Amino acid sequence: MALAAAARAGDLLRGRYGQHQQVSFKSAIDLVTAVDREAEGLILEIIRDAFPEHGIVAEESPATAGRGDYRWYVDPLDGTTNFAHGFPQFAVSIALEHSGEVILGVVHDPLREETFVASRGAGARLNGTAIGVSDVANLGRSLVGSGFPYDVRERIDFYEAFWREALARAQGVRRVGSAALDLCYVACGRLDAFWEWNLHAWDLAAGCLVVEEAGGRVSDLSGARHRLTGGQTAASNGHVHDELLAMMADVLARSGGSPPAG
Repeated sequence: MALAAAARAGDLLRGRYGQHQQVSFKSAIDLVTAVDREAEGLILEIIRDAFPEHGIVAEESPATAGRGDYRWYVDPLDGTTNFAHGFPQFAVSIALEHSGEVILGVVHDPLREETFVASRGAGARLNGTAIGVSDVANLGRSLVGSGFPYDVRERIDFYEAFWREALARAQGVRRVGSAALDLCYVACGRLDAFWEWNLHAWDLAAGCLVVEEAGGRVSDLSGARHRLTGGQTAASNGHVHDELLAMMADVLARSGGSPPAG
């Protein structure tokens, strides 16, 4: 069902890609298109038809609690800014949580026709083929991904400090605008590590499971257990995770030990 929903939404995104988009703004740089809402409607319709008792947390719709222990996390278009500008890096992200644990994740890139799938305890796959994280063993040889939260204009000095440190320590740093795909790229070895602040559960749920099932590690920036609503995400191949966290800790110490309030 999740694969079918992701494919259906992906077909819509691919068909509308490159066209003039109807855009509205949720904040100064956080935008939403009519296609976001239309794609989400397609996905929610499929989920509700198949599992009417399940809860749903989706980016563009009010959350529904459901009547059991299952909850879906839906991002119909992760990388909306990219999509709106015709930049070819965006995806559909769908995950299923049971009793507080994510058990299924699907991330579908409709332009590359790549679908990442993971189920708890059964590994991760890309278009049906098993994937695994890279074997890069130190941060200096790592290609690292990240992104800027939507409050970057208000906290630019704080977020920039982490980028400056990563540029000094890693082999390269990339920012391509879709956290779901960044996480999946860690899972299949295209990236060796990833960090970002203030992502939402629908951005993270599927991709984090894909990383874990591909043999990687996901935590908050202190190394503690990752929480979908915790505001901090660090993911890696596992080999460079401690170095990544040490880098984060060094920058935080210089900034006073915590991000700005707000």
